[in-house]
Amino acid sequence: MGGMCEMGYLNVSKWSYYENHGYLRKEKDDEVFDFVDDTAYTNDQGKRAQKLFAAVVLAALDDAIADDKKYGNGVESIARWARSRDGREVLMCAGIEPTERCVTGMMGFVEKGVRTSVALSREESERQAAAKEAA
Repeated sequence: MGGMCEMGYLNVSKWSYYENHGYLRKEKDDEVFDFVDDTAYTNDQGKRAQKLFAAVVLAALDDAIADDKKYGNGVESIARWARSRDGREVLMCAGIEPTERCVTGMMGFVEKGVRTSVALSREESERQAAAKEAA
């Protein structure tokens, strides 16, 4: 079923991925294809992990917006989170460089008070573009 990988634990997920998707394993002599399959699988897994951390950042922004509307401290809370060790780690895993410019941008986003789901929608983008043209 699964084989031993370099770190010494059972790597069942890779084998079940091949079996579930109907891929045929190449013969033992054909290691080039195994390397390409392993690289593609690992790259795909990294992209999924990055999207997961990006969703955590969006949730943190939504929480800060809710705090800002309810208690008035959302801007300070997102700045505190983004500057914290956990916040910087999550931002880096999401592919965002945790600089002061990033923190300032997140603070400005929370200040506007527009939820991330609304801000990412096409209608909101069109409305903002129309408002810029009118101004």
